[in-house]
Amino acid sequence: MTRPSGEPTATTVPQDVTDWWATAVSRIRPGEILLRGYPVEQLIGQVSFAETVWLLLRGELPTRTRGRLLEAALVAAVDHGPQAPSIAAARMAATCGLGLNNAVATGVNLLGDVHGGAGQQCMEVLAGLEEAVAAGADLDDAAKNLVAEYRATRSHVPGFGHRFHPYDPRRTPLLDLVGAAVADGEAPGWALRAGTALERALAEGRSRPVPMNIDGATAIVYSELGFPPELGRGLFVLSRSVGILSHAWEEKSGGARIKGPLPRRLLPSYEGPAPRNLDRPEGGGNSAGSAGSA
Repeated sequence: MTRPSGEPTATTVPQDVTDWWATAVSRIRPGEILLRGYPVEQLIGQVSFAETVWLLLRGELPTRTRGRLLEAALVAAVDHGPQAPSIAAARMAATCGLGLNNAVATGVNLLGDVHGGAGQQCMEVLAGLEEAVAAGADLDDAAKNLVAEYRATRSHVPGFGHRFHPYDPRRTPLLDLVGAAVADGEAPGWALRAGTALERALAEGRSRPVPMNIDGATAIVYSELGFPPELGRGLFVLSRSVGILSHAWEEKSGGARIKGPLPRRLLPSYEGPAPRNLDRPEGGGNSAGSAGSA
């Protein structure tokens, strides 16, 4: 039995079929779009994009303060210029005749553990410090011990230090907003305390402090807002996609073709053998390849 439109009725479709992609995120029917139960027409113009991100990921709308804090973190990480590999790759892809979607995907696909993963890693570090404190450790002592462990293996503490900025200009505005949210009872404050304790531990005994970078600052924001670390990385990718899109579009609109990683007048250094002539014996292959089998 079918409806007049030809669409099968619910009774004709086995439950295991309709359950195959069962979802609590959205319900889409002819003339209806529900996002976590809210009609989309009620959200349009009333709810910000950041609040909608929260709604889809968490199931409920955030308070205004939490929504603004999430938006601030998303804004802070949108772009870091063509020196960022993900941006450069997207721009190169845009000059190779690819569609804009392919150029953006090229950039996004470079966001992995090394480039793009430090925020998630920092969230895990912050959670580990909180667990140590919950078990009775002093926060500053726990932070110093963690820093010592990283230094013993010559590893970088994720979320701290920057190859370009002596002081990341995105740190303080984000931490100030977190502090205000904590004061208003909108955030618990544990990640802010852990992050600043790490910052103190890293600065101890140094003439120049190790700055908290955007990954550390957003790790504090996302942790305070209750997002799990893996979603912290997802939110960074969502944020940085804006910059990737902008740079890909700029490059595509410029009309340049096949731009490589270096200007054409520059050639990469060569470290192979000096130029040499091919000198092969008449009619022979190499001796190993021509030997008969026993």
